[in-house]
Amino acid sequence: MRQKLLSFLLMNVGAFFVAVNVHFFLSPNSLATGGVSGLSIVLNHVVPGLSIGTFMILVNIVLFIIGFIFLGFSFGAKTIYASFALSFMVWLLERFAPITEPLSNDVLIQLIIGQCIAATGMAIVFNQKASTGGTDIIAMILNKYFNIEIGRAVLFSDLSIALSSTFLFGPQVGMYAFFGVILNGLVIDYTLQQFNTNKEVVIISQRSDEIRTFIVNELGKGATLHKATGAFTSDQKEVITTILGRKDFSKLKNYITEIDNKAFITVHNMNEILGQNFKRLA
Repeated sequence: MRQKLLSFLLMNVGAFFVAVNVHFFLSPNSLATGGVSGLSIVLNHVVPGLSIGTFMILVNIVLFIIGFIFLGFSFGAKTIYASFALSFMVWLLERFAPITEPLSNDVLIQLIIGQCIAATGMAIVFNQKASTGGTDIIAMILNKYFNIEIGRAVLFSDLSIALSSTFLFGPQVGMYAFFGVILNGLVIDYTLQQFNTNKEVVIISQRSDEIRTFIVNELGKGATLHKATGAFTSDQKEVITTILGRKDFSKLKNYITEIDNKAFITVHNMNEILGQNFKRLA
């Protein structure tokens, strides 16, 4: 129950970060950097009578209906909630914290700061196995019927929205929007890597039995053992290789420091791990 509550709170925090970017950074500068928010900024320019938050709610409803028709009921409850939570938060900010002009004359710095805030929020939501963007549904449809990879389909839909802003707001704003789409993807990838950092730890120690026991019993992790021969001494040594998260690695490092401060340890950051208790192969 506690874990579910934490996940729910994190989803709302992530959605709020994205809403802050839409309301304070993108909307005042007419920057349509993809997603439902970008499409709503474009629609708000065409039909200014409806707010961006209202458009986001309406667009999400339409996209979910399309998704149900073409994909079936394959959407998680978390994604549905996060999408509408984001739309509602933008609507609330428009109502209670209205903004009529950009925060500064420098569009680029606003774009960079806003996209970094939003990408961090989206990464938080993604880390809870949810999504904030209804345009992901379009990407899933393109993947199902035209065999286009999900990542490319998302990029295609976002760039299409950015392109439409070029015709409405001019080439300069359009180029900023294109840059925003690319920046958003880069920051999301980097932030997700920080959330899910795993390290390959290779240990050579005179007290390898104790270290192995600590890894298995205290950390609850597995390890691989193999024999190695020292080049200078020709001594046989046991080498322990294990994959750990950041917190477990810190515990292991402290433990090894206490029992054998002469141990030899190498650490490698892992970008992706497949199989066993990590990401599934399919």
